[in-house]
Amino acid sequence: MLSNYILYIVTILLLVFSYSKDKEKTKKASKKAWKAFENILPQFLGVIMLVGMLLAVFNAELISKIIGTQSGWFGVILSALVGAITLIPGFVAFPTAAMLLQNGAGYMQIGAFVSTLMMVGVVTAPVEIKYFGKRLTIARNILAFLFSFIVAFIIGKVVGGI
Repeated sequence: MLSNYILYIVTILLLVFSYSKDKEKTKKASKKAWKAFENILPQFLGVIMLVGMLLAVFNAELISKIIGTQSGWFGVILSALVGAITLIPGFVAFPTAAMLLQNGAGYMQIGAFVSTLMMVGVVTAPVEIKYFGKRLTIARNILAFLFSFIVAFIIGKVVGGI
């Protein structure tokens, strides 16, 4: 909590410093940042609301059963599949993963979920095929999917979730 305040203070000090150096660039950068925030906010709120509703419907015990440590490799595979077909930006994925962990999800399962979420693009495959070709897109996605299990295994060993 204290680290959040430190980050806010440092950010404000750097913004004041930037403003003192070049007012126009700082104003322009602030406007761009606000526009980016406005564009990201609906996605972020939508996913947070969805996760909140899921957490309200599925209690920690059920989440733990489905993708908790006891779910083993079945939970890892399920998490990897959900991550592969979901399109969530990284800045939303990590808070979502933290919420799931707090509600009983296992580290291996979350590792598989986040790594496939970031590396596998089932939803974006048509665009990728257009630019890189079908063969390369399929190969990249399969390798990324398989690599997510290596990531999950390593996280499980490091955190002790196996």
